[in-house]
Amino acid sequence: MTIPVLMPTYSRCEVEPVEGDGAYLIGKDGKRYLDFASGIAVNCLGHSHPHLIKTIQDQAAKLMHTSNLYSVPGQWELAQRLVDLTFADTVFFTNSGVEAFECAAKTALAYQHVTGNTDRSRIITFNNAFHGRSIAAISATGSEKLRVPFEPLPDWSDHAPFNDLDAVKALISDKTAGIMVEPIQGEGGILPATQEFLQGLRDLCDEHHLMLIFDEVQCGVARTGTLFAYEQYGVTPDIMAIAKGIGGGFPLGACLASEKAAVGMTVGTHGSTYGGNPLGMAAGQAVLDVVAEPDFLEQVREKGERLRQALEQFIPNHDDLFESVRGRGLMLGVRMTEASRPFVNFARQYGILLVAAGDNVVRVLPPLNIEEEHIRECVEKLSTVANAYREAKKTGDVPA
Repeated sequence: MTIPVLMPTYSRCEVEPVEGDGAYLIGKDGKRYLDFASGIAVNCLGHSHPHLIKTIQDQAAKLMHTSNLYSVPGQWELAQRLVDLTFADTVFFTNSGVEAFECAAKTALAYQHVTGNTDRSRIITFNNAFHGRSIAAISATGSEKLRVPFEPLPDWSDHAPFNDLDAVKALISDKTAGIMVEPIQGEGGILPATQEFLQGLRDLCDEHHLMLIFDEVQCGVARTGTLFAYEQYGVTPDIMAIAKGIGGGFPLGACLASEKAAVGMTVGTHGSTYGGNPLGMAAGQAVLDVVAEPDFLEQVREKGERLRQALEQFIPNHDDLFESVRGRGLMLGVRMTEASRPFVNFARQYGILLVAAGDNVVRVLPPLNIEEEHIRECVEKLSTVANAYREAKKTGDVPA
């Protein structure tokens, strides 16, 4: 047999973490890594946060799973909390971001169906978007590397360039049901929407009776310095998909919607075996106990600005490799002059974990509770890596 027992769908690196400690991952060999990847924006409270761990342990000792045939402990309470903190009137719990995306898309389509617009079955999405890896999700992106192995894909979405309002206007037809957008594209390269673009999408949806869907799976849950990124724009969606940070490392997602938007989501229209399980509800409550506090959100903004300034000061010393910093809060990206993945791979041997993204961007996604010393360590390590990387390129010792 030549195929490994784990299906080879990941290009796994050499790091074998066995323990986490705040902003650090510890490998099997005892090496400590400054974790500024955070499980791709998942571990919002770092590793082994005492309140999150104790809450999950206490709930695990009581009840882990029942199924949604019953009233699940914690669901009503967490849903009410999310409703109180957001635009939403109702919540459906999922296990992941792509499940939240699927629920959001179904909610938009169901709205059009029950309001008599049964021909409205298409959703406008954006180039370089990332909504997950289900068949529906990859069909909603223009990324060739995601699409090609699975084509022909379901034809239910129309793709527009990001931040191009005129292109969106040109795509709207009598078959359009809604518009789905990441307020800040993550996988696409930490690219924020402009104020004019998001407001323009809201205006178009109001004008044409469409559903505006925000995917805040990566940029939500305090990552940008407000609980959700839409708050900074002053633009309210009808439906929103969240995940990643809301569980702090435990698999949890949710689809949030206004009462109007959710009119078609009635008994039997959607479901999940594990979605909203008691452990997930406990984790979500514990995360919100911390990140929804105004003082915590203020420190995310402060640390985000401090990290941005440090990165901007770092760039002039290495402007042959780096161009600019973008993003909001602690969702930052450093654009390189060349492909970013080799640099990210190279950086691991110097004890710092980062994430590559589109448009030659290095994603910098630390835990939201980092301290000043972590910011200093990050920039010191980046400087060391950049110097070593430059020398390694001369000798051809840069990993792919």
